[in-house]
Amino acid sequence: MEKRLNQPLRLNESVLDQLPSLKELLIKHDLWAKKSLGQNFLLDPNITDRIVLRTSVKDSIVLEVGPGPGGLTRSLLKAGATHVFAIEKDLRCVTLLQSLVEASDGRLTVLNTDALKFKLAQFVQENAIAHPLHIVANLPYNIGTQLLLNWLKELDLIASMTLMFQKEVAERIVAREGTNAYGRLSIISRYVSDAKILFHLPPEAFIPAPKVTSSVIQLIPKSLTEEEKYLIPSLERVTGLAFGQRRKMLKSSLKTILSEEQIISLGIKPGARPEELPLEDFIQLAKSM
Repeated sequence: MEKRLNQPLRLNESVLDQLPSLKELLIKHDLWAKKSLGQNFLLDPNITDRIVLRTSVKDSIVLEVGPGPGGLTRSLLKAGATHVFAIEKDLRCVTLLQSLVEASDGRLTVLNTDALKFKLAQFVQENAIAHPLHIVANLPYNIGTQLLLNWLKELDLIASMTLMFQKEVAERIVAREGTNAYGRLSIISRYVSDAKILFHLPPEAFIPAPKVTSSVIQLIPKSLTEEEKYLIPSLERVTGLAFGQRRKMLKSSLKTILSEEQIISLGIKPGARPEELPLEDFIQLAKSM
């Protein structure tokens, strides 16, 4: 053993690779996913490595939400992340992750807190993080959309987001006009970022297997001017009204903020329904407020 430890470690002989498998740890700690927490564990290192391969986390600070037993966390550390801050609400998983913390050579911090109550700006300030961080996460299904909406308002602090969603939600994020998936989430996401689906994962990739296919999606924040950032609240309001009554024509759903004449003056048909309008038209509607 001493001779082995004195030899240079190849990539597949790192300290992280010498840890027990995730399945062994789950059995040892008698820890299984809780439906109430939206947990579906991803244990296959080939898949977690594939996710991380599509990111730029080397020499960067990463925020992970819902690490569970730490499969994706291991891949992030092996990929050369400077530091991984993992937000985990489940105290059982926090305990299980301690062996990974010890093996990380000071590059992993587990934060036992609720991701929905986590204040990103405060966290960045308190930890003196000078550069935008990367968010990489297999998000709990029950809070994934709300977390994304929160982060879309703080993109100055974020370099990229590589996230796991239900396929249906991922398709809503990248949807274009004229499709059933197109809506408020599509417009806000596309206005502030370049979003694309990287690949899909079948239910059997997870334990327990969910009833839906999952998708890995990546969002890269756009460099918006101050004027473009100032428009976001108006864009949120316009899309909220329009898609809150998506079967109605614009002249009806937007009547509390824009008259029919104002809509016509923008070159937009007042009788159109929201799913027919491209992003550019919603930008014009927001500017007219």
